[in-house]
Amino acid sequence: MSNVDPKEIAKFEAIADNWWDPEGEFKPLHDINPLRLNYINQRTALADQAVLDVGCGGGILSEGLAFRGAKVTGIDLGAANLQAARLHSEQQNLDINYQDIAVEELARQQAGQFDVVTCMEMLEHVPDPSAIVQACATLAKPGGHVFFSTINRNPKSYLMAIVGAEYVMKLVPKGTHEYLKFIKPSELSAWARAAGLGVNSLHGMSVNPVTMEFKISNDVGVNYFLYCSKSN
Repeated sequence: MSNVDPKEIAKFEAIADNWWDPEGEFKPLHDINPLRLNYINQRTALADQAVLDVGCGGGILSEGLAFRGAKVTGIDLGAANLQAARLHSEQQNLDINYQDIAVEELARQQAGQFDVVTCMEMLEHVPDPSAIVQACATLAKPGGHVFFSTINRNPKSYLMAIVGAEYVMKLVPKGTHEYLKFIKPSELSAWARAAGLGVNSLHGMSVNPVTMEFKISNDVGVNYFLYCSKSN
């Protein structure tokens, strides 16, 4: 439990009632969710696979994975987030196993149990992201797939993800991100390899500021995905 920032947990729990408002504080997550799901599903089958969603929040990605036929476990350390996730999944008649547990603890309990592990928009909110990467690798089965997404650390990402998104366009609440917690792709790739994962591909996610349409791109200057796999 040492790899937790209580301020980060409190930040998201304070607006947990709005997880499923597509026009609320979590609108960007709703907007990019189809893109995230397609990115994952194009690289590995989801139907009937055991999938773990690390840092699931209110369950936006978890539900999308479940709708594609995955057997989903979602974990988070925010009780209010999990309450919102459970309530909404019940309304959608989805059987998702939500747990209030740290990923490191789950790795000690269920090593090698998941076909797919996702950790999206979460690494930039913890004190030691490399430990999260190690735990995700431990939880994946041999031959399993691990997906990360986070924000690069450079002047462009500061301008786009903090100044632009939080203060100018007000896409997310002020204070959502801290620049020094952003992670360079080279750092994340190194942590993944140190955890025994093979790095398969790196892609960026860009947005048209006029249409607010998101797409996968080769520009990893701000938001990016890292797709990894675990050797047999």
